[in-house]
Amino acid sequence: MPAGPLKLISAALGSLALALALGLPAAAMAQQAGAKVAVTKVADPNEKCLGCHAEPEPTDKSAAGKPVQVLPEQFHKSMHGKAKVACIECHADAAMRKYPHESPAPAQCASCHEKAVKQYAATAHGVARSGGNTVAATCANCHGTHDTLPAADEQSRTNRANIEATCAACHGNEALVKQGKVPGGNIAALYHDSIHGKLLHSNGKAKDKVPVCTDCHGSHDIRPKSDPQSAVSRANIPDTCGTCHSRVKDVWSGGQHGKMRASGVMTAPGCTDCHGAHTIADPKVPKWQVGMIRECGGCHTRQIGTYRDTYHGQVTDLGFTVVATCASCHGAHEMLPKSNPLSKVSDERILSTCQVCHPKANANFVKFQPHANKHDKESGLILYYTSKFMQILLVGVFLAFGLHSILWLYRGLADRKARRARAASTLENP
Repeated sequence: MPAGPLKLISAALGSLALALALGLPAAAMAQQAGAKVAVTKVADPNEKCLGCHAEPEPTDKSAAGKPVQVLPEQFHKSMHGKAKVACIECHADAAMRKYPHESPAPAQCASCHEKAVKQYAATAHGVARSGGNTVAATCANCHGTHDTLPAADEQSRTNRANIEATCAACHGNEALVKQGKVPGGNIAALYHDSIHGKLLHSNGKAKDKVPVCTDCHGSHDIRPKSDPQSAVSRANIPDTCGTCHSRVKDVWSGGQHGKMRASGVMTAPGCTDCHGAHTIADPKVPKWQVGMIRECGGCHTRQIGTYRDTYHGQVTDLGFTVVATCASCHGAHEMLPKSNPLSKVSDERILSTCQVCHPKANANFVKFQPHANKHDKESGLILYYTSKFMQILLVGVFLAFGLHSILWLYRGLADRKARRARAASTLENP
């Protein structure tokens, strides 16, 4: 036999011996040695299952009400199909090993995804499920069943572009919201109409950075806002929003509201108190700016009352924003008390603040009191007594005109009575 083939056979035998010693696939070692070895093709472990489940009609369902049809092409394109995961690895209960299957248990994701399933059990969905809420979302509701795809795939239910639709399948379904007693109502519609939702569906580059449901609520760790560990709990909201709006959060943290929160005063306003949770609007829209005045007045009741008495307040009350709002003078996120030199309304900065709208403002201009209280002497005796005089004058005018009207009415009735008497006398004595 020629030397070439002998060397080839010798190398193959040597590779086989090494493979057996190391527990490696013999075919792989033989190929490394250059030998042409026939490799047996591994059969699809799901061939028998798909052979039956590809045939039923799409409307056919199991005793549990689940569809029994599995499309082979769809499954093979999925993550599980590409990884050659056997059906019985997910459907591992004994009932699945007998045919026909008798009341099989649902697929067990924990057999592979133990960490994610453990996280899910502590979430709002998991807790609701364990409490008997049958409409709470499961793994399959978000990831699919036999068509599970990685989040990076544009067709995946968990892809950023599809997250809204995935969550809206439950949180945008009025019937399921009512049946499951989901807090917040149809929040999917609210998000869709918000600035986040509009940007997400825009054609601009910003849509790739727009927060979707999972950015705020999490994915496998979704918790109700009443849970201190929730990303949307009152204490954690600034950090959650700050993930995208870091510069705004830094400014807010240095302001009075942020400092109050840091000191443990949780009633101090946070992001959602002013902007809302799912109804976040464009802050540049006049309607939102006017509405924010009412939000500020919800806490600062005395200040909103005095503001409404001014020209600024009366114009904004009509729905116009051509004049100063609360944020125009105090700032949007950097509000500080007047005693703080950094405050926009401090003695050191008040002139520059007014000059933004009134370029010719001078030292005398800023003596104007934007929150003067006409019912309080401390705001100025002239204002206080002028207000009292105007009130007395107004009451006096109404009383005088009222008395005048009554006397004029009396005189008119008396004249009418006299005319009727003269007319009657004329008829009797022509």
